[in-house]
Amino acid sequence: MSHFRSDIRQRAEELIALYPRKRSAMLPLLHLAQENDGYLSEEGIAEVATLTDTTAADVRGTASFYDMFHLEPVGTYVVGVCTNIACLLAGGEELLEHASATLGCAVGSTSDDGLFTLEETECLADCNLAPCVQVNHRYVRTTTPDAFDAMVRDLRDGRLDHEVPRHGTLIRVKRQGGLRVAKEDLARERASALAARTARAETAAPVVAQAGAPAVPPETK
Repeated sequence: MSHFRSDIRQRAEELIALYPRKRSAMLPLLHLAQENDGYLSEEGIAEVATLTDTTAADVRGTASFYDMFHLEPVGTYVVGVCTNIACLLAGGEELLEHASATLGCAVGSTSDDGLFTLEETECLADCNLAPCVQVNHRYVRTTTPDAFDAMVRDLRDGRLDHEVPRHGTLIRVKRQGGLRVAKEDLARERASALAARTARAETAAPVVAQAGAPAVPPETK
C-alpha cells in the first residue's frame, strides 16, 4: 500500500511518466513527499526510493543537499528571516530576535504548539523590501515588528490559509500546461527509442571488436 495520499500518488505517477528514467523524477517526487507529510518522513523517503528504483540512502543523500527539504518534522509554518547584508542593514537581526520572542522558539527550532519553525536565511531576493521574511517560501513582506506580529496573528487565526498553505505545499492549483501526451503514446515513443538505442549498440559492437583485434599480416607468396 502506498504511503502517499491517493491524489499525491496519482500526481507522482504522472510525473514519472514524463521522464525517460524514473530516477530523473526524484526531485519533484521529493516535493510531493514533503507535501504529503509536511517534511520528508522515513516512509516518504522509502516511497520515493521505490518509485525511482533507487534506495532510501540515495534519496536521503539527494534531499540533504537542498535547503527546501526537511528531514525532520517542522512546524506548519516555516518562517525565514533574512540577515544578509541589505536586510542586516535594515534591521534583519533585530527582526529575527523579535520573531524568536513572538513565536516562542529559538532560531532553528519549533514552537511548543508545533505551528512555527524559525530559520535564519540567506538572501531571499526581495532586497527592496528589507528585511525580507518568507513563510513556507511565500513572501509576506512584514518588515517591522508590528507587521510581523500582525502576520502571526493572521496565521494563527487562519486568515492567511489561502496565501500561505501548510509547509510542503508548493502549488495549490494543478497546472494545465506543460507536456500533454497520452500515456499510450508516451510508452510507444519510449519503446521505439529504446529499440533504436539497442540497435545502434548491436551495430557498434562488431566494429569495436574489429578495432581491437590484432592485425593479420598479409599473405606472402
